[in-house]
Amino acid sequence: MRAAATVGGFTMISRITGFARDILIAAIVGAGPIGDAFFVAFKLPNFFRRLFAEGAFNAAFVPLFSGRLARKGREAARLFAEDTAAVLLTVLFLLVAALQMAMPVAMIALAPGFTDDPATFGLAVELTRITFPYLLFISLVSLFQGVLNSTGRFAAAAATPILLNLCLIAALLLLVEHVPTAGHALAIGVFVAGAVQFLWLLHALHRAGLALRLPRPRLTPGVKRVVALMAPAALGAGVVQINLVIDIILASTLPEGSISYLFYADRISQLPIGVVGVAVGTALLPLLSRQAASGQLDDARLSLNRAIEFALLLSIPAAAACLVIPSVLVGALFERGAFTPADTAATAWALAAYAWGLPAYVMVKVLGPAFFAREDTSTPVKIAVAAVAVNVVLNLILMGPMLHAGLALATAIASWLNTALLAYFAWRRGWLKPDRRLLWALPKMFAAALIMAAALLFGAIALDLRLPGGELWRALSLAILVAGAVAVYFGLGWILRLARPSDLRGLARGR
Repeated sequence: MRAAATVGGFTMISRITGFARDILIAAIVGAGPIGDAFFVAFKLPNFFRRLFAEGAFNAAFVPLFSGRLARKGREAARLFAEDTAAVLLTVLFLLVAALQMAMPVAMIALAPGFTDDPATFGLAVELTRITFPYLLFISLVSLFQGVLNSTGRFAAAAATPILLNLCLIAALLLLVEHVPTAGHALAIGVFVAGAVQFLWLLHALHRAGLALRLPRPRLTPGVKRVVALMAPAALGAGVVQINLVIDIILASTLPEGSISYLFYADRISQLPIGVVGVAVGTALLPLLSRQAASGQLDDARLSLNRAIEFALLLSIPAAAACLVIPSVLVGALFERGAFTPADTAATAWALAAYAWGLPAYVMVKVLGPAFFAREDTSTPVKIAVAAVAVNVVLNLILMGPMLHAGLALATAIASWLNTALLAYFAWRRGWLKPDRRLLWALPKMFAAALIMAAALLFGAIALDLRLPGGELWRALSLAILVAGAVAVYFGLGWILRLARPSDLRGLARGR
């Protein structure tokens, strides 16, 4: 719990700086062709970032590294990390070089709708060539994060996304006047951010006494095991990201601005996913790996129950808020400069659709480690294939009547299928046994979230955020609504004994 709080705290800071970044992007770039081109250019390396940093690589590397650390000691684990880094860097260098040459072909696959507009297509290819080398840096960053997390050092790794946001903010403020478009400034910022994050964690490893060298690439048995586990885990842990990429492909065929609307809506929905889901999953995987390796099955089940309880305690009210006041959230955060009221309405529609699946997005991050800790990546990949297939079918059905919001709703439904199947197979194998505390907590969470949603709706009507009042009034009103919602939900949680004083004291003391 304390590790999750550390990761979640830094992730909250990264989300705040991320909102500052997105507010600038919305004001300067808006939701037009330049925005669409950059978001596609950012999506390709960012897809791999989320897949590696929060999914496949950690799922494969952390249990193996933690096992070596426990059984063979620090030096053996460090050598294993060095061999993995050398092979990973070699493979990714070849991948980046190949895609740089074949980027127009890759862009046809990623955004086929852009082919109808040669200017947007050419800009997307140019920007993606600038951003894509980011993958080299962030993949090594993912390995460094796995090493630090496995040794109980979460802070430096959790702070790395903050550096990305600061670099993009600096690029917007300093480079826009010196490059052809704001999209070029942002693409350069992504590339620079990768180098900065790499150097940051290299320094953190050195301070922790875990400095890594780069030996000649060798396919050692340990590296082969990582590769074998990564392939299915990439699909199993990254099903949400794969669904989002499918959304981008289809959104490129919809009216101009659709990709931008999905991006801005996704940014808001990513707050609870990052702060809660990624934080709990990151802290849970090393813990479950150690407990599974030591045969502590009861302790592993208890850890998973508390992780689920903690994740749902925060994600259910977040989903309720996004469902009842999506226009308020989007308008207060983004509606200024190039971002118009029409853009607010379209983005709010997508946010409400994403919100239906928000607890499921978080639960995928929490349930995945139950499989990865036991080196089982085949089951999640089979589940992922089913979820992706359902997502594609629902996309094609819903995008006609609902346009871009149909894509968001399809992603939400597919994520619930993914969560349900992960929970079912974990329960069948005896890894997940909901205890009495979790079963009693669930109806209380829904009741508290429902009352909080009603309070939010009445509060929004009372404040009437659509009246002229300027940006300061909108920001202040949103702050009042959020503070009131937090007070209502956690006040009810206190009364219903959801957030118990003993738990909070135990969290503070690291129990």
